[in-house]
This record gives sequence, structure tokens and C-alpha cells, in this order.
Amino acid sequence: MTNKLRTYEPNLKKCGFIVILIYIIVTVGFYFLAGEQLHFRQSRGNIDILQAEYGTIEMTSESVVEQVFTPKIQRLKSCSVQWGTYMRKNNGEAKIQLIDTTNDVILMEKKVDVSTITESQIIELTSDKPIENVYNVPLMLRITANSSPGSAASPMMSSSTQREGEFLFLNGTQTRGTLCFSVSGEDYIWIGLHYWKFVIGFGFVILMCCILVEYRVKNGKHSYIFNALIAMKKYQFLIRQLVSRDFKTKYKRSVLGILWSFLNPLLMMSVQYFVFSTIFESDIDNYPVYLLIGIIAFNFFSESCGMSLTSIIGNTALITKVYVPKYIYPFTRTISSVINLFISMIPLFIMMLITGVNFEKSAVLSLFFVVCLIIFSLGLGLFLSAAMVFFRDTQFLWNIFSMLWMYATPIFYPETILPDKFHFVLEINPLYYFLKCMRMCILDGISPEPILYVQSILMALVMFLVGAFVFRKTQDRFVLYL
Repeated sequence: MTNKLRTYEPNLKKCGFIVILIYIIVTVGFYFLAGEQLHFRQSRGNIDILQAEYGTIEMTSESVVEQVFTPKIQRLKSCSVQWGTYMRKNNGEAKIQLIDTTNDVILMEKKVDVSTITESQIIELTSDKPIENVYNVPLMLRITANSSPGSAASPMMSSSTQREGEFLFLNGTQTRGTLCFSVSGEDYIWIGLHYWKFVIGFGFVILMCCILVEYRVKNGKHSYIFNALIAMKKYQFLIRQLVSRDFKTKYKRSVLGILWSFLNPLLMMSVQYFVFSTIFESDIDNYPVYLLIGIIAFNFFSESCGMSLTSIIGNTALITKVYVPKYIYPFTRTISSVINLFISMIPLFIMMLITGVNFEKSAVLSLFFVVCLIIFSLGLGLFLSAAMVFFRDTQFLWNIFSMLWMYATPIFYPETILPDKFHFVLEINPLYYFLKCMRMCILDGISPEPILYVQSILMALVMFLVGAFVFRKTQDRFVLYL
């Protein structure tokens, strides 16, 4: 290796140490920021309450209603029963019990003043601590009361639905139908149970990769990671100049200049909020922040890919006269868009303060999905910039495709409005996952399930690797088409 190249050669041991240190900080920080959502998720075995059709029986002193069911919940937290009053004022006391039928143990119990029950009211039983070891165990909801005839309430039931494994008994007689009840809880997350094992295992993989890179470099073998580090260091001045040029060009001769990065998402949010708030506001909590998150994320994606698309043909003079790794051009376009992205987040924080959104610790985790969005955009930008060299109509096709992509992403509408037959549009849309997780972290104040982190980073990395592969395979022929 020449002395000139050695000037730009990074210290691999130092770089490896920094990578491992960052990995440790990130994994430990994530463990504490994710909280319970790392270990538990809402159970997929939750039982939803059925549509009430009519009352079972009047709960007098001799009446008993029993609903047998087998939950598929690992940690049961609550259950509830819907009541009817016959549109009258009743009296007495009712008792609701949740019983483990295998050993006749009462798991939950609640006494209710019947006079306080209103028509169609749902009475809920909760436990101070989640009840474990009830998965696939037959349980019974038993309801009794001491009301007198003519002044007794009645648990509601549905006779048109008979769920598997559920049996309803009225005064000891099995009856067709199901009590209007619900059961909810949470399940363990397998990744969360073995989190530190995953951390150690993946950390070992990263360490082996660092050792492999150093081994290949010392033996004079090719390493993409090492070459990329050299290029970033060697051309850091050019990178800064290109980023600065792209950023300044965007606001050239503009009176407000950089303030447009601040004002643009606010103005777009104001217009779309005025148009769509009356349609969707009732379905979405804190619609202004919901909308602003979508606008900021998609604006970055659209701008980054749109600028990267022309990054090669727009730098023809430099490419044909001076040797510079060609991937630097779409890379710098993405970096300049990242600067706009973080400036655009300032109005998001302001809107959160105005609308009273609590800044929970989970909001920090939204940065993970911002990084996934940046990686995904960089990968797609590499692909588009290469395609644009050989097929100039790419820019027109991208304008149409990006518009379709915008409407296929729940930016200003809730995902619930899509019919089930079109739900696959969301399932194949990476931006939907990034946005959904960012909104969960910021608006809901909870961390997404670990599987969503894995899905998001995999989608981002796959797009990046595809874009990098296409760019690398075609870059040597760029000069023939410029």
C-alpha cells in the first residue's frame, strides 16, 4: 500500500472498539427504554365481547349463571361481563367470580351493588398481579346475586354465536349461546425472554466481522467495509462540499431560506388537517401529531430519493474528469436530505407540546425507525440513480410511483379504513411499518414488539443491499451513457 493511501487508512482496532462500544450502549439502552413491551405483548388469545341480543335470567337469590371457557392467554389480567337492567331501577348485590375449575380456586372476585348498574354496562374484574399458569386451563365465570324478583338485573348473552370450547349454563342447565363477556391479558415474548443471549450472540458476530476485516486487510485482500472507510476519510472534504452545495442550492435566492425546512411540514399539515380532520379526527387520537409524523417521514423519503435519482447525471462534469467513488454522489444527496429531516422535526416537538402529547421514554426509540427509513431511502436512491443513467424516463415513472406510494401509506388516514381485501397493500409497504412504529413510540408512549424492530431493519438492509448491488454492477458503464 502506498504512503498516500496509508494517510487515509483508518485505525481498524480503534474503529472496531468504537463499533462494539456503540453496540453495548445501544443494546443496554434499548433494554431499559423498551420496558415491559420487550417482555410482554397483548395476547392474541384475548376474548372479545359479543354483540348482546338479550338477557340470560333475572339474577335473584336462587339464580346462577356459569360460563365455561378455555383461555389461550399466558398472563390473564382482566375479564368483564355485560349487564342488562330491563330499563328499570334494581336492587340487591351481585357477585362475579372467575374460578379455576381444575382445583376449584377463585382467581378473581367482585361484588357489585345492583342499584348502580345501568343498561348495557360492562362490569370488569381485574387482578393486582397478572394470573399465570392458566393457558389452556378450563375456567368458569360464575355469577350469583341476592336480588328479589322484579328488581334483578341480568347478564347479557348472544345465542347466534357459539365459540369453540365455550359452554353456558343457566341454573345448572346447559344453554345454547354465549355470555357477553371478555377476557384480556398478555403473552410472553420469546425474544424478550432470551434478550441477553441474543445480545451476546450478535455481539460475538460483530466482533468476528471486525476481526475478519482486519485479517483481510493485513493479508492484502479486498474488503468493501475497509475501502468504504478509506473513501469516507479521503473524500471527506468533497463530501462536505457536495452536501453544502445541495443544501444551499435548494434555498438559493429564497427569502426565508432554511426556514422553509421548518415551515414546509407545518404548512402542509395545516392544509391537510383542514381538509381531513373532519373525516378522520374521530378515529385518530391527536390527529395533528399523527399527521405531522407522516408528512415529515414521507417528505424526507420523497426528497431523498428524488435528489438521489439525478445525482449521477447531475454531476457528469465531475464524473468524467475527476475520479471519485460514484456512490458518494447519491450518498451526499441523502445526507443533505437527512439535515432537512432533523430540522423538520423541530415543528414536531413544538406540536407535541401544543397538543399535550407526553414525551415518554419510548419516544427515543423512534430514532431507530428514523435510521431504518434513512437506510431504506439510501438503498432505493442508489438503485434509482443507476437506473436513471440508462433509462432517462425513470424520473417520470418515479413521480407517478411516488404519488401512488404516498396514497398507499397511511399518512393522513387511519389504516383501519382499508377493507380487509386491500390490507396486503400495507403488509408489503415498508414505509407503513416505519410510520406505524414511530407513531407507537411517540403517540402511544410504548415500544413496538421486538419483531417489528427486526422486520424494519431487515427491510431497510435488504433495500440497501439491492441498491448497492445494482449500483456496483452498473457503475463502470456510467461514462458510456452520460
